[in-house]
Amino acid sequence: MRTLIYKRTHVGDPDESGLFGICCCMKGVREWDYGAVIGVGGVSREPVSLEINEKVNWVGIGPIRLGKARDGYCIIAFERFYLRDADGPDFYELAPKIAKQFFGRKARRMIVNSEDVKDVLALAKRSKSSPGLSKRTVAMARKRCEPSKQMC
Repeated sequence: MRTLIYKRTHVGDPDESGLFGICCCMKGVREWDYGAVIGVGGVSREPVSLEINEKVNWVGIGPIRLGKARDGYCIIAFERFYLRDADGPDFYELAPKIAKQFFGRKARRMIVNSEDVKDVLALAKRSKSSPGLSKRTVAMARKRCEPSKQMC
């Protein structure tokens, strides 16, 4: 399974609803072909101040495209969703090889094979689906982000 890993600079997208893109985070990257997403706190001033740096902030497995956010890109929910923000585990402990590569080359995002991050994905495999998959939460998120009526 192709897994997208990206450096997260802030919290709130996704939030407790498990909807990725509600605040238009990562724009067109949300449209890429992947089976899972791992949000890891970056190392710049803002993620350090939020205490999310170098931690696995969230994991989503099994993307489900719901509709378009105000930026014109998909809002994504997940069959399995794990969110811990600042309480997430250390990325270096769960995937040392990928963490060194990711932070060493100062990548903002990368696609890896799921085998390389299996311990990270295991966090979400034990989790439930995005709470945002309920009709009410999806409707609220769509209204908040003024999505178009066009589906992904």
